[in-house]
Amino acid sequence: MTNQPYEGYDPYQQQPPQQPQQQWEYEEQQYATQQWQGQTWETQTHAPVQAAQAQPQAPASAAETAYLPQHTYAAPAQQPAFAAPAQAPAPAAAPGPAGPESYGPATLAGNARITDAQRARLEGRSPIIEPGMQPALLTALLGVLLAATAPLSSYALVVPLVVLQAVTAAGWFRLNGMWPARQGIALAFLGGLTADVAVLVAGRDQAPAAILGPLGIWVLLTLVLQLRSHADPDTRMSGLMATVASSALAIIATGYLGADPDAVSVGAAAVAVAVLARALPLPTPASVIVSLLAATGAGIAVGGMTDLGTKGALTGVAAAACALVGHRVASYDYPSRFVHFTAGVALPLTAAAPVVWVLH
Repeated sequence: MTNQPYEGYDPYQQQPPQQPQQQWEYEEQQYATQQWQGQTWETQTHAPVQAAQAQPQAPASAAETAYLPQHTYAAPAQQPAFAAPAQAPAPAAAPGPAGPESYGPATLAGNARITDAQRARLEGRSPIIEPGMQPALLTALLGVLLAATAPLSSYALVVPLVVLQAVTAAGWFRLNGMWPARQGIALAFLGGLTADVAVLVAGRDQAPAAILGPLGIWVLLTLVLQLRSHADPDTRMSGLMATVASSALAIIATGYLGADPDAVSVGAAAVAVAVLARALPLPTPASVIVSLLAATGAGIAVGGMTDLGTKGALTGVAAAACALVGHRVASYDYPSRFVHFTAGVALPLTAAAPVVWVLH
């Protein structure tokens, strides 16, 4: 009885005795199969290995045409563990990058370990992205509401003010990359509400104490809560700074309640005009100058309709300068679209509140 090549899979390469001619055919089949596998492993990151075979191919058999699973992952070329003992050396692979870190061309879009700012810098783009016209329109709308409700009463003014404080608290946490931070946002917003109630109860004459009192209490409360946290020290420090800053901004926005109603109208209108002018497609230096000039004009115009008169120009330009600082902060570190619609909307108005309060 003539011995035939063993065509089944034998992980230990235990083959029955074969004749020389059959042994040569069997080695050719194994060589061809291993070359096909090598090409499959190399299709992702390296050039395919070209099999140069000078000998005539043996007829196809079940071992050569057997189904081999496809590999969809990339791995360096390696020798199969079940190679035949008398295997011929494989041809050299095409030259390519070597080393443990040679995984093909680098990509920036798919690397989730770097921030948007780092990605922008690596791609040669500016990490400063300005909010744009849509957030500026929302800021202008909120500023107009503040300017219109301030002469009516403090209780009418508190409605858009509460909206401003809520957006400020949420926007600051998102600007610092902390989301969701429900407890911190709620704590900062509660600080703003406490300051509002204190000013409404004490009156405008007692506004400094009604605002600075909750500010000191909330800083101490935030410190105590962070000391009770079980997070690692770095996380606790970041949470402490973000919560203190967010609470301070929300409480300082209460300055609109403590300021003179006419000053609130002038300052809020100036911020609305300045932010709209800043969103125009102009170079940054020209845009800043146009914003300040427009805010000065708005201050004079609205001041003429109130008792401030020409003093409204100073209030308008000062409020606009602070608003541009808040606008710049909201543009820092390549924020997301959500940041632009929270911090980008609220920070210009919030940053202008202390100036409006202190000047009047």
